[in-house]
Amino acid sequence: MALAAALKADECQIYTDVDGVYTTDPRIVPEARRLHTVTFEEMLEMASLGSKVLQIRSVEFAGKYKVKLRVLSSLDDPESSAPGTLITFEEEDTMEQAIISGIAFNRDEAKISVMGVPDKPGIAYAILGPIAAANIDVDMIVQNIGASGHTDFSFTVNRTEYAKALAVLAEERGKTFAAREIIGDNRICKVSVVGIGMRSHVGIASKLFKTLADEGINMQMISTSEIKVSVVIDEKYLELAVRVLHRAFELDKEPV
Repeated sequence: MALAAALKADECQIYTDVDGVYTTDPRIVPEARRLHTVTFEEMLEMASLGSKVLQIRSVEFAGKYKVKLRVLSSLDDPESSAPGTLITFEEEDTMEQAIISGIAFNRDEAKISVMGVPDKPGIAYAILGPIAAANIDVDMIVQNIGASGHTDFSFTVNRTEYAKALAVLAEERGKTFAAREIIGDNRICKVSVVGIGMRSHVGIASKLFKTLADEGINMQMISTSEIKVSVVIDEKYLELAVRVLHRAFELDKEPV
């Protein structure tokens, strides 16, 4: 990618074990559709949220130096293979007019909740400061509304860091912060819908919530940005959630 940028290439072609970027993992949803084009913003979100097609750094580099990327299959004959997926810029006139481009998911999540902490300024730093000092990356964060001077504070970490994070909090409890109890769950996952069309369309989050509610899937945490909505759910519902959301947003159909 760096070489393509230095040479001012029109396009950088990356050959991998798949023939492009799909609306979601075809192993979970056989109807998943290969995207003809996707924006750098969407690809960055999907890569950071669990999509394994491209490394985040390569997409960031391509976006920074304005070099288009194309994902192609290294297993197919170049003369007869599909054109892959072009990762380009939002202002392209030929971009697919899709509201949602894809559904990403991450199984490697764990949730930690610090219950009954004082509802006062600085409590977030008191809890997450030691976590950061231990080089543990935090993903989603939720602090509940305080009641009777106390609140509950929850956050997610990578599952491989779960035990380490619990140990850090157990050591700091009573020294840097007070808490009624510390509980955790390492059987959760994160499911996200991504699409630049969310900027100009309302009701995406509510449609996601209703779709999961209709299947009896409880959302434990919610996080949003301009072009994505992520929810934390029980890991046993991951494949069901991905399938019903893929169907609800009609990702198996070509956008108009």
